[in-house]
Amino acid sequence: MPRGRAGLWEMAAGARGRPWGAADREQEPGTPSAGLDVARGLENLPVAAWPPREQPPPFQYTPDHVAGPGAEADPSQITFPGCSCLQTPCIPGACPCLHHENYDDNACLRHLGSEGRYAQPVFECNAMCQCSDHCCNRVVQRGLHFRLQVFRTDRKGWGLRTLESIPAGRFVCEYAGEVLGFSEVQRRIQSQTAHDCNYIIALREHVYNGQVMETYIDPTYTGNIGRFLNHSCEPNLVMVPVRVDSMVPKLALFAAKDILPGEELSYDYSGKFLNMKDNEDGQRLEKGGPRKPCYCGARSCAAFLPYDSSLFTPES
Repeated sequence: MPRGRAGLWEMAAGARGRPWGAADREQEPGTPSAGLDVARGLENLPVAAWPPREQPPPFQYTPDHVAGPGAEADPSQITFPGCSCLQTPCIPGACPCLHHENYDDNACLRHLGSEGRYAQPVFECNAMCQCSDHCCNRVVQRGLHFRLQVFRTDRKGWGLRTLESIPAGRFVCEYAGEVLGFSEVQRRIQSQTAHDCNYIIALREHVYNGQVMETYIDPTYTGNIGRFLNHSCEPNLVMVPVRVDSMVPKLALFAAKDILPGEELSYDYSGKFLNMKDNEDGQRLEKGGPRKPCYCGARSCAAFLPYDSSLFTPES
């Protein structure tokens, strides 16, 4: 997505992709093997891997963002004041955490956004709030509520799928990793080879007077199950910035539609605006080589993975 596009927020993917190889075993959701948990006990629910005798490449697991090189803020530091909603529920107009009603009675996000429209940023009640842990404005911070599985795909390397039905609007998982400064982002990207996966996401939020807040997240070395999500030009997840304890946003992924058991989970790496098929530079070079092909299989597939050239150029 162009950096100057007006709106609340935008997301850009830095030519992200994974090595592709044919899967050599059956890929139906299987029974989780004993003792195997990709999340290493750090989530509400264990996350299985399939096939049972294969495991994804090792990485340091974290369910939340961690401060990395160049980070301007520590995501674990509590900086927001809390609300004092003791006798009354947290509702817009009464609770300072709620600018609008974020979730309905079923914990579904009310404003999912749509094509050409930005989803509204969300602020949840935090650790300093006096409301109960059962407050309806506490959803993303409660973590996983659906059984998920990391699995080998035919052409996209590892992916992530659900083992149960997920209703539209429900929170699925975060995209968590190291919070980086821009110089470190460039250093890591420039050190990558053509065979390396790039997991870095740039989140740009348009606030007021033309100002843009930028957040860079990299789960390459330290991250959560969100790093296994593949791109789709017709995704079933939507990414929304959600703030809980500080201005560092959680990159929360919600179901954009009803999702069936066994369905692969995916989101649009570009935020839907960067990967249009009619771009003149649709096959432009990516860091000196052809753009990576997209294997999402959607009817509207753009043929190539999204590419954000701003991550490969010097900071102005």
